[in-house]
Amino acid sequence: MSRINAKTTFEASRTLRPIYTGGSTSLDASGRILATCVGEDALIVDLTTGNQLASLEGDGELITSLAITPSASHVVVCSRSMSMRFYFLTSFDINGKGSIETTLLRTVKAHTSPVVTTAIDPTGTLLATGGSDGSIKVWDIRGGFITHTFHGHGGVVTALNFFEAITNVDEHNGAKRTKKQKDGEEEETEKSITIRLASGDEEGKVRVWDLHKKKPIASLESHVSVVRSLSYSPVENALLSASRDKTVIIWDARTWKSRRIIPVLESIESAGFISGSGLCFTGGEQGVLRIWDANRGGEIIQQQEDGSETDAIVTTQYAPGLPFVVTVHADQILRLHSIEPLADYKPGSSLEPLPIIRRISGNDDEVIDLAYVGPERSLLAMATNTESIRVVSITVPDQNAQQNATSDSYFGADVTYLEGHEDIIICLDADWSGYWLATGAKDNTARLWRLDPATSSYTCAAVLTGHAESLGAIALPRTPPPAGSKAHNDPLNHPPAFIFTGSQDRTIKKWDTSKLGVSQSTPKAAYTRKAHEKDINSLDVNYTATLFASASQDRTVKIWSAEDGSVVGVLRGHKRGVWSVRFSPREMPIISSNAGTSTSRGLIATGSGDKTVKIWNLADFSCLLTFEGHTNSVLKVIWLPPSQLSSENDADGDESKTQARPLLASSAADGLVKIWSPYSGESEATLDNHTDRVWALASPTPSGSRSDVISPSISPYSLISGAADSTVTFWTDTTSATLTAAVSANSARIEQDQQLQNYIRTGAYREAITLALQLNHPARLLSLFTAAIDESDGKKSEKDGDNNTDSELTGNSSVDQVLQSLDQDNLYLLLLRLRDWNTNARTAKVAQRILYTLVRSYPASTYIELANRPPPATATQGKRSRKDVGGLSLKEIFNALSSYTDRHYRRVEELVDESYLVEWILDEMEGGMGLVSGVSADKTADNLSGQEDVVMLEV
Repeated sequence: MSRINAKTTFEASRTLRPIYTGGSTSLDASGRILATCVGEDALIVDLTTGNQLASLEGDGELITSLAITPSASHVVVCSRSMSMRFYFLTSFDINGKGSIETTLLRTVKAHTSPVVTTAIDPTGTLLATGGSDGSIKVWDIRGGFITHTFHGHGGVVTALNFFEAITNVDEHNGAKRTKKQKDGEEEETEKSITIRLASGDEEGKVRVWDLHKKKPIASLESHVSVVRSLSYSPVENALLSASRDKTVIIWDARTWKSRRIIPVLESIESAGFISGSGLCFTGGEQGVLRIWDANRGGEIIQQQEDGSETDAIVTTQYAPGLPFVVTVHADQILRLHSIEPLADYKPGSSLEPLPIIRRISGNDDEVIDLAYVGPERSLLAMATNTESIRVVSITVPDQNAQQNATSDSYFGADVTYLEGHEDIIICLDADWSGYWLATGAKDNTARLWRLDPATSSYTCAAVLTGHAESLGAIALPRTPPPAGSKAHNDPLNHPPAFIFTGSQDRTIKKWDTSKLGVSQSTPKAAYTRKAHEKDINSLDVNYTATLFASASQDRTVKIWSAEDGSVVGVLRGHKRGVWSVRFSPREMPIISSNAGTSTSRGLIATGSGDKTVKIWNLADFSCLLTFEGHTNSVLKVIWLPPSQLSSENDADGDESKTQARPLLASSAADGLVKIWSPYSGESEATLDNHTDRVWALASPTPSGSRSDVISPSISPYSLISGAADSTVTFWTDTTSATLTAAVSANSARIEQDQQLQNYIRTGAYREAITLALQLNHPARLLSLFTAAIDESDGKKSEKDGDNNTDSELTGNSSVDQVLQSLDQDNLYLLLLRLRDWNTNARTAKVAQRILYTLVRSYPASTYIELANRPPPATATQGKRSRKDVGGLSLKEIFNALSSYTDRHYRRVEELVDESYLVEWILDEMEGGMGLVSGVSADKTADNLSGQEDVVMLEV
């Protein structure tokens, strides 16, 4: 069996992408389906799983408002282009993963100006749109037509709300209210339910419209600023209006008089009643969700600390009956607040702030650095251009487990936020155990965090202060302590022995953290070294924790003694600043290159702004290899452990042939991740799933060695990449699966090739041609057709006058049977091969004979159907898509066949014409030769004796 080369392959298994970048949001009645804005597009997100169910492509303009029906059957999207699009949503469940198919029903121009706000009634049949021109329109969602148009606002309509009110029948009909007495008792009037629409504008006016009467029934003018929210409570029979004038007004829905004015003392962006109670909530510039007693007018939540400017609430989402309220903040984070504690409220009492049961990061902005954390590497710490570290779960939950919108057990769910830094976090690093995480920020400080997922305890253990400028690099020792030691058996209570930090002040500090207490401490630096002439970009500690390396913008990398901070060596060779440095793992085999051979002292890899990756020998600090392939600055390099390949995958059963050795991964500003082999000196794979600079790379084995991981259940993702496009990609090493598939395919191909050879030797043309079509072997297929046709032509020439082949189109019945029983895919493939054969005069004869047979064997309707049938998207179950075999349409194939057939026909005609000339010449030559032979017989003796002259004859 032939040897199969092990090709390194990676697959993007999962991706974390932005789900909200600002703008309008809408939640269905179940609290599961959320519609959000991502730039010009709209997304449909499942809050229970965090999955993106559908994406609605925008029209090139930003979305101004969107709304989803309570049953999540329709979604309406309005954009700045003044277009409004109606979509129908169909839910599917494929392999346990939900998805939604979107169908664009219609696109209309809603107003003469952009739509600012929208609202859908509780039944999901009516849509109200408020424009910046002050007009309001009510639409039938399913029909797409306008049912009402209201004018009356002098400015931009900023809030809308449908509600159902109970009214008297005579009031609804416009009659005067009368009291009729009968037997001393007042007669009860008949009640009816009418649909009303409340609207607010930027001038602070609120109007209430009756959809049955098609006119306003109330005009409420008490606010002095923009009305941002409206809500109705059937229990209180009251309408709530909230404004940026820092007040909430409760209106009596019977008299439309102000029942209570609540001074909130903050600019309000969203508010509403909580169903089944006399409570209401508000959210605004302070960034906290506040609960109020609508009857008493007081806040029932204890004093809360105001948030920062980025914590401001821009909108809220709540549906009657839900156990939570969703607040959307200016930093694009969604928080789910449980309202179940409100059931214990008693008038006059106060409650603790509502617990946040879940956080959802809508947009991570730039992903600057990543690190696996947790003993099982089940968590991912992300530095995302903010002052906090986002820790997310990267475990895949059981599909049979019950999930709801408040569950945080899905992939990518936010576990916690590590808050404490006062400026953007630039770098982070995790130790060998995953329990300890170090971070460095622009606030000139570093922090050491203690992470205990088992008890959900995430605390800051130490704050490292001393640098004069922002930190750009940090490093922890990644080598496990000796097996059996206390530090190895209980890493949670044994912090790392030391931390190295590098700053823009061009110094490196070593911090002794081995004796940290239970409470937060501030250890002092063991030593400080002036390291480089420019900013320090990266630090790394070797696997023995005796050396550390620093990379700088001054184009050098320095190797230091971890014990005393003395310089051991300097690596020079990069032409621009060095962005990343990483020591090789302990199991690194020896590599050889033209520049030398590595030694037991190990290797070190660097990535630079000169677009190259270099591998250096620590024995003499010389450069062994230089990798070139990136088109922009290399920002990160890490070592990957060897792919786990079994001997079953090797074609010869020899494990040594799999070449499973450590690899080097690099990411660059060109948006690509490349996998390099130090042994071949070439790029093994290029991973492309980002559109901007790839700043971060992370591996579940931070030292590059699987032996340094204490958990047997290591993460299935061999590599994680994070980029400036707010995307985090989880890559799975599929080398073993690729090799297995290649071995299986090779074995099957060899077996089929042998079977094909057997058919050819036995003259079984029917089976041979069928198999050659399936295997897509054009050369063998041509030789089979040529042999079959030549054989039939030879038999025909031996039988003069025998017409037994008139019924055989190709001259061979077996070939005819195969050609007359082709499916559409094989028919298309054969026509494509005929097009190629027909271009060559040597093979045109066979092509013409087969083409003649196909034309005679199939009606025109077959070819019409073949031309109209869309090609399959992928090749599955042995079927080859048209893209796989040429990607040409049937019309293009027939045009090519027609052109070359005309050329062959003209060539035959020319040969026929030339044959007449040859025939005439031969006839003339036969007559002349007879005359010459007669004269020669009479004069031969005389000519030979020289007695007569030679006679020249003209022929």
